[in-house]
Amino acid sequence: MKLIPYLNFNGQCETAFKFYEQCLGGKIGDIMTYGKSPMAEQTPSEWHDKIMHAQITVGDQELMGGDSMSEYFEEPKGTSVLLSIEDAGEAERIFEALAENGTVKMPIQETFWAARFGMLVDQFGTPWMINCARID
Repeated sequence: MKLIPYLNFNGQCETAFKFYEQCLGGKIGDIMTYGKSPMAEQTPSEWHDKIMHAQITVGDQELMGGDSMSEYFEEPKGTSVLLSIEDAGEAERIFEALAENGTVKMPIQETFWAARFGMLVDQFGTPWMINCARID
């Protein structure tokens, strides 16, 4: 079994995944637009360039997502994508990159459980937690 976070966007999936590819050092794999899908005829023409499904690989992990049509889109509530990073400097770099034009909820800092921990909501509305475990 494999757990894979699936992020929903309100029309900005392609931009978000390109941003995540840059911030996280990942590689975008599969991308399917509504217009190139078997559902193209049932999809409003203004959504043909929107992403029905996208996948990015970061290391040996995957993140997936797509654009939800406005009547189905809901902002994330009660969840975050947690990145566990071994190097404190890399944790800070990724935190700062993801925070660009977003909202920092808790600045990245040392805590009683972590060498670095921080929380943010990125410019696309995705909540993130960045954790770098304490090595004693």
